Amino acid sequence: MQYILTTLDNLIHQTAFFNLTGGNLIMIAVACIFLYLAIAKQYEPLLLTPIAFGMLLVNIYPDIMAPIGEDGTAGGLLYYFYLLDEWAILPSLIFMGVGAMTDFGPLIANPKSFLLGAAAQFGIFAAYFGAIALGFNDKAAAAVSIIGGADGPTSIFLASKLGQTALLGPIAVAAYSYMSLVPIIQPPIMKLLTTEKERKIKMAQLRPVSKLEKILFPIIVTIVVCMILPTTAPLVGMLMLGNLFRESGVVRQLQETASNALMYIVVILLGTSVGATTSAEAFLNWDTIKIVILGLVAFAFGTAAGVLFGKLMCVATKGKVNPLIGSAGVSAVPMAARVSQKVGAEEDPTNFLLMHAMGPNVAGVIGTAVAAGTFMAIFGVF
Repeated sequence: MQYILTTLDNLIHQTAFFNLTGGNLIMIAVACIFLYLAIAKQYEPLLLTPIAFGMLLVNIYPDIMAPIGEDGTAGGLLYYFYLLDEWAILPSLIFMGVGAMTDFGPLIANPKSFLLGAAAQFGIFAAYFGAIALGFNDKAAAAVSIIGGADGPTSIFLASKLGQTALLGPIAVAAYSYMSLVPIIQPPIMKLLTTEKERKIKMAQLRPVSKLEKILFPIIVTIVVCMILPTTAPLVGMLMLGNLFRESGVVRQLQETASNALMYIVVILLGTSVGATTSAEAFLNWDTIKIVILGLVAFAFGTAAGVLFGKLMCVATKGKVNPLIGSAGVSAVPMAARVSQKVGAEEDPTNFLLMHAMGPNVAGVIGTAVAAGTFMAIFGVF
């Protein structure tokens, strides 16, 4: 009888109920909210679903993220996924998939879009000085500030390269959360900074882009950007390689693999491992609150800077540029471009801004990677 009671007692105490803290319960509730947003509201479900589930798992069973023991004891399942984040492998593969899926034609047809993408990076550098003011050291401030580009992979890449792994979880979750909430955060800012007349501006159709231009573009960008900032090669190089797969027309199987099967596998690994960095002990602290607030401020500033520069271009071109496309200068591809289209269509259903907005959107991806490379160059990180 005593054996049975002892066995039952052991079984009961092995359940998670006896190990959960109040913080774990809070994080489990947050994970459930994220799952609701992903499934019911469809806010970037491909990203938010694995992130939320990783968050759920680590707060029920923390050992799923246990590191490899000093005696060689195996680590937890998601720890091995996380190492691929820490080594910057998964963010780089994500960029290759994005390149393989994205048409750079609108950016090639309208090179001025680069200026809008650059303007939207203002939020990154504003957040950097804000983070310094809130007590973060310079490298931590740089890692936090990149959230303003609304680019999860670049945020993970930079945090890892700058040795800010302790902040990687909050940074990545904030970045991906704001990417998911682009349709909610951006429209009020866009409407506040533009007039009804500006939002109704119809832009001229973009010129056709030749196949040769599309093939040369990723090669030239890789040479120019990586010669100036070699540290951007893992991100910019993979982005352009994926796009070269797409545009060359001779490696269709590679393009399909990079944009479909490989991309989805990487999203699963990256999403669950990012979510698994949000244990209650690591996530529920003042630094996390600061990061979330700074990320929102940076994203709002980036959106505003893009729209304001769009207004400047509107004036310079005598009304030929709709300022709404400036908001797409953040890196959330193609969600930010779709938001520009949606806000414009609310004023005039016959106004089609999507392709015009894709130019700044693609430029924003490149711009955020360049901003990350600039920080790495400043701090002498290779």
